[in-house]
Amino acid sequence: MIEVTLLGTGSPVPDARRAGPSTLVRAGDQTFLVDCGRGVQQRMAAAGTSASALTALLLTHLHSDHIADLGDLLITRWITTFGPDPHPLSIIGPPGTAEVVEATFKAFGHDIGYRIAHHDDLNAPPQVRVHEHTDGEVWNHGGVTIRVAPTDHRPVTPTIGFRVEFADASVVLAGDTVPCPSLDGLAQGAGALVHTVIRRDLVEQAPMQRIRDICDYHSSVEEAADTAERAGVGILILTHYVPAPQPGQEDEWRALAASRFDRQIELGDDLHRVLVHPGMGVRPAG
Repeated sequence: MIEVTLLGTGSPVPDARRAGPSTLVRAGDQTFLVDCGRGVQQRMAAAGTSASALTALLLTHLHSDHIADLGDLLITRWITTFGPDPHPLSIIGPPGTAEVVEATFKAFGHDIGYRIAHHDDLNAPPQVRVHEHTDGEVWNHGGVTIRVAPTDHRPVTPTIGFRVEFADASVVLAGDTVPCPSLDGLAQGAGALVHTVIRRDLVEQAPMQRIRDICDYHSSVEEAADTAERAGVGILILTHYVPAPQPGQEDEWRALAASRFDRQIELGDDLHRVLVHPGMGVRPAG
């Protein structure tokens, strides 16, 4: 099976109860972090893992709320890995990822220099391997395969979604997107779809145009449910809520999704965990 943990379910607006967008995916003995929002490492610790335990970092896109803690993650992994030959962290993301990683290391250049000067066993900067992709297979190790496909978050471009497969279980992580055929194809028959969502009916009431603008490049709860229905997935997992559900409102959000998708629907606070078993996806009607 594949274990999905919603590490951070929040939005760009700081929330005392929710960290920034990030999802942990455990498949076999491999651990993947999808996006890297603020507070991710505290949530990783609560989920029983750490930066040094990651197999790879997967980035759906380069919006600030999805990469806010990238520098902290890379430095923490570097200084908490004590083996004599640390394995470079694989970072998989859309074109532009290598430039962001390079700029992050430059921003932390003083810190890296201080630590190398102070610790005899740190003699080189953090080691990473950056891979930029927009389509196709990007990972095939230890029984785990990962494919990516383009999504539609314009004017943010390019953006990608990930499909993780292991032992006949599969999970698709959409990132921020409006409905699009490429995401439908990536999610076809998957065991679960992790999808970011907004409440369009609430956001459209905001008095600031800048807030209302997010409606044109995010999926509503109903649109995410439509995508799950078209793709024939087994479980729809909602995350990255805008605005965040208040305690007691979860059933309201679930009902909106259930009006379009009649299978298992999951949503919750940070650290909500979902197990995805082999064969949970269904063939879409028609």
